[in-house]
Amino acid sequence: MSIFTHVTVGTKDLNKARTFYDNVLDTLGLKRIADLGEAGAIWGKDAPSFFVMRPIDGEPATIGNGVTVSFAASSRAAIDAFHAAALSAGGTDAGLPGTRGWAPNAYAAYVRDLDGNKLTAYCFDAE
Repeated sequence: MSIFTHVTVGTKDLNKARTFYDNVLDTLGLKRIADLGEAGAIWGKDAPSFFVMRPIDGEPATIGNGVTVSFAASSRAAIDAFHAAALSAGGTDAGLPGTRGWAPNAYAAYVRDLDGNKLTAYCFDAE
């Protein structure tokens, strides 16, 4: 069981963010499950899990240095697809798909979204 109810990142361009996340999160089996008008959108599987919002205070969205949002992936192939979809949708590479030595069978890829938020997908299953 997760210890979080959801994670939220900010955006400066909600329409571009919706398109980006629709494409990228689909590779991990997440779908947009709600739109909040001009405030934001929500993705998840069985429950609202990932929010992309315009900041409530009206100030521009900014990224957190050292902050990474990590998504669970069902396979290494899903991670490869996540990385490719992010780059194709205008994101930038922040760590190519591959093994990570800090845990047995750890396989991940890192990207930055259109606003600079750092994202990763991880799988801990052996090939």
